[in-house]
Amino acid sequence: MPNSHNLKVTNMDFTMLIQWLLTSLATLVAFVLIWYSATSSSTRKINKTAPVAAGALPIVGHLHMLMGRELPHQLLSNMADKYGPAFMMKYGSQPALVVSSLKLAKECFVHNDRAVFKRPRSKALKNLTYDQASFGFAPYGPLWVEMRKVAKTNLLSNQRLQMQRHVRASEVDAFIKELYDLWSSNSNNNKGAPLLVEMNKWFEELALNVVTRMVSGKRHIGSKARRSEDSESMHYKKVVVDATLLTAKLVVSDFFPSLGLVDYLQGDESSIKGTSKELDAILATWVEEHRHKKVSGSEDDEQDFIDLTLSMIDQTQHQGADVDTFIKSMCVGMIFGGSDSTSVALTWALSILMNNRPVLRKAREEIDRQVGTDRKVNDLDVLKLDHLKAIIKESMRICLVGPLLERVTVEDCEIGGYHLKTGSRVIVNIWKMQHDPNLWPDPFEFRPERFLTTNANVELRGQHYELLPFGAGSRICPGITFALELIQLTLARLIHGFELGTPMDADVDMTETSSVTNYRATPLEILLTPRLDPKLYDY
Repeated sequence: MPNSHNLKVTNMDFTMLIQWLLTSLATLVAFVLIWYSATSSSTRKINKTAPVAAGALPIVGHLHMLMGRELPHQLLSNMADKYGPAFMMKYGSQPALVVSSLKLAKECFVHNDRAVFKRPRSKALKNLTYDQASFGFAPYGPLWVEMRKVAKTNLLSNQRLQMQRHVRASEVDAFIKELYDLWSSNSNNNKGAPLLVEMNKWFEELALNVVTRMVSGKRHIGSKARRSEDSESMHYKKVVVDATLLTAKLVVSDFFPSLGLVDYLQGDESSIKGTSKELDAILATWVEEHRHKKVSGSEDDEQDFIDLTLSMIDQTQHQGADVDTFIKSMCVGMIFGGSDSTSVALTWALSILMNNRPVLRKAREEIDRQVGTDRKVNDLDVLKLDHLKAIIKESMRICLVGPLLERVTVEDCEIGGYHLKTGSRVIVNIWKMQHDPNLWPDPFEFRPERFLTTNANVELRGQHYELLPFGAGSRICPGITFALELIQLTLARLIHGFELGTPMDADVDMTETSSVTNYRATPLEILLTPRLDPKLYDY
């Protein structure tokens, strides 16, 4: 007969086992439900797509809308008002996410900096930048990292910029003197009448001279060269200007690779390849001249970028590229990035000042107060010109050199809760953000004083996403200090040295072009009259 004590223990063990099994099963079911719910929610979130803009056509997508009369950044701004701060478009067959808010811009350049990194590929860039090997256009990788390091060390570091202050100062001196000499020769026949000058061309030559001297040690554009249209210097300028304009040009095969024949028939392909060949020949000559000087021991005491880079690089291959190609591609990045954008920024700053004469007078009063009228403005003076620096910030807020910042994703990512596949375009509408009334009260009014009061802490170096004229993230323009120093000194010297006016005292036309770079649609014609002692225009 079974022992009653043993039976009681057995029944108790069995009951506890059942309870343990039920508890474990309940826990497992709960865990599975929670996991499924989380996974399902995550999957839904990842597969969520942004609103798609209406108006797309078969094959071309929304491209026809971007090629209309309305400026692309303004068109996309109006579309953002309708669809929200993130919406999808089609660039041909390529999906594109348009971002128009500070929060989403931060997601692009902080949380997804490596994913949203690549610049869109174009036929012009492929040919002119050695298959996008230039550090401004290369994809992220060892080559890009090395190029950026070389650029910062040999040209754009604070130490190098300080060592080459005299280059910037002497070129601005030459710029001011040539304007004065032109006025003087003109006034001999017109009794001191104001001189009419197309300032965008002068700014273009100034910026190109500064960058070219820093890169190669050569000064290419001057009054003597300008009088000789067939000179080597003017040929160099033409090639660089043509190349810069081509980098901003999109051809049919950029969106429809199978239609390369159309590029050929329209003459785009021959233009790109011809300009690329001419530019390469110029750069190859520079490198060879510098290498010969290095070998012969006839180097100058003052070393330029090519000198320093040749000394740094001794091996025949560098990150997979031969040394000559590496250096030439670096030069291309410096010239394209440093000359065109700087001259365009100067042109817009002076344009908007001419339409705001009280602000212009206030800027001159500040300079006269700090410097007087018996000497030239120098770099140290500029540090004290707070109103002038505020003018430049406000000009860059309103009149952007590059209103749209475009990238291509190199891996799947998520922006604003929306999933983007590898190879998708991301278009950040900086113009929209810098004209957002929630960030900038009265956003279309030119009010430099906002950078002396409410927005005094806002800087231009990619940390304040409400003001991004130089971009943000790892791909931010590395030449910010160079550009600002040249723009500030040039404007200060021009405002200090000349009375500035316009024909018939009319406002300046502020019409923009529909281009990647935001050029003026018309030349900037300004009347100049010297206001200082003639000896202050010498150098």
